[in-house]
Amino acid sequence: MSEHLATALTLAALGVPVLPLRQGKQPFGNCAQCAKRACGDRPHMKAAGPCQCPRPCHGWAAATTDPAVLTSPAWQAAWRQAVAVAYHPGGAGLTVVDLDTADAVAWARRTLPATRTVASTRGEHWIYRGTMRSVNAVRDGVDIKSTMAYARWRGPGTGTTAPLPDAVRALAVKDTVRPASRAIIVPALARGGECRHRTPAYLDRGIAMAEQRITEARSAVHTTVYRTFLAVLSAHGRCGCLTDAHVTRLFTAAQAKGESPRHCTDAWTNARAALGV
Repeated sequence: MSEHLATALTLAALGVPVLPLRQGKQPFGNCAQCAKRACGDRPHMKAAGPCQCPRPCHGWAAATTDPAVLTSPAWQAAWRQAVAVAYHPGGAGLTVVDLDTADAVAWARRTLPATRTVASTRGEHWIYRGTMRSVNAVRDGVDIKSTMAYARWRGPGTGTTAPLPDAVRALAVKDTVRPASRAIIVPALARGGECRHRTPAYLDRGIAMAEQRITEARSAVHTTVYRTFLAVLSAHGRCGCLTDAHVTRLFTAAQAKGESPRHCTDAWTNARAALGV
């Protein structure tokens, strides 16, 4: 039994869902049967599906406390390649405030209630009892990892785990996309006439495809988000049919991949500038 598997089984026995991390300290990618969400995703993901894949696919969603799964032949191959163990904080009823810089750690010590802390490569993990949505870059060097996220296991840490404070919950609220009070206004088509994009099915299909393109990005997320925004504006940006609801859907998909609201806004503004809309 590998050291990583032994650690995983110990955590699982304590009720902490775990998964292996491959080279680069990333979850194992989806298998061929699950690529591009062909399996419908795992039942407990945001887009609940019927997937019963025996391998550790779907990143954080593969985390489990079942020792039979962790030691199964399908997972043994992953453990042999694993370089670290990760866990799903939300599945264990926890939230991790990931502090990546010395400045972020200093901010936390000034601002947040003391709790269990774990040293990381660049800073510290502050662990609280309670769950919330996961959000990256809530401030410089600070990520929140809880539901629908994974954190690398770096040891038990020191201190007593405190209840999740409102100060941490407020960070996610501040990072929420807030639609403007009015629809986005863009120049009308020069040729005039009724816009075909106003057909609900046509426009909804375009937005859904854009969301899917962002969701399926495996790398270069910044570039994918910008190019997707560019494509949406190229198709729909001159007819005035895009509303706050459409833009919010795109921003929400981007934030689920780790983009901050500021990055989303910058990408949207830059795409509009590039097209002159």
